[in-house]
Amino acid sequence: MIKQVMQGGVSILTVVMALYCGAAVAHGKVAMEEDTCMRRLGDNSMVHLSAYQPQHEPSDQYCTEIPKEGDTFLVVDLVDQALRDIPIGIRVVKGTSEVEDETVTYLRPSYHPDGVIRGETSLDQGLYTVFITGESVPPVHYQYPLRVKMVNYANIFRASIGPLIAMLLLTLFAYKVMKSKRMQNWRSSRRS
Repeated sequence: MIKQVMQGGVSILTVVMALYCGAAVAHGKVAMEEDTCMRRLGDNSMVHLSAYQPQHEPSDQYCTEIPKEGDTFLVVDLVDQALRDIPIGIRVVKGTSEVEDETVTYLRPSYHPDGVIRGETSLDQGLYTVFITGESVPPVHYQYPLRVKMVNYANIFRASIGPLIAMLLLTLFAYKVMKSKRMQNWRSSRRS
């Protein structure tokens, strides 16, 4: 009986670990190519966006999910050396269209030999898009969707799948153990 319980527990633990191991991904703990804040254009041209709100959380760094409204510092790292030799500009719009939606912040194209573009904007709750454009031939164009103070139900659902499956498996395991002949015999012997 104990051997079966141990085998079942190990099996459930293995399944839970296999399902849940990919769920924990922090912004700074992934390879550059897998970072959701990294944008690639072609083979080499890459930029990285970081957003900060020091008035709320001084040390936290965000990308596309901004937790609170307010002053937000945007930092774009020009990873590709060639991008440092062309004028690069940033436009932040409320919405998704660079042309039709309201421009919240505009940093005109300029050279950034140190590879870092810094900007500040004030963001209210809602959807925004950061457009990063470079004046070259062909033109360089990156974009980042921003969600400010919005619940991302897809992330919540993905994060809850592992624990939910674990709970269901444990419940099924407990039910099977309670209905087993050995457990019923053991319980009946304890009552007498």
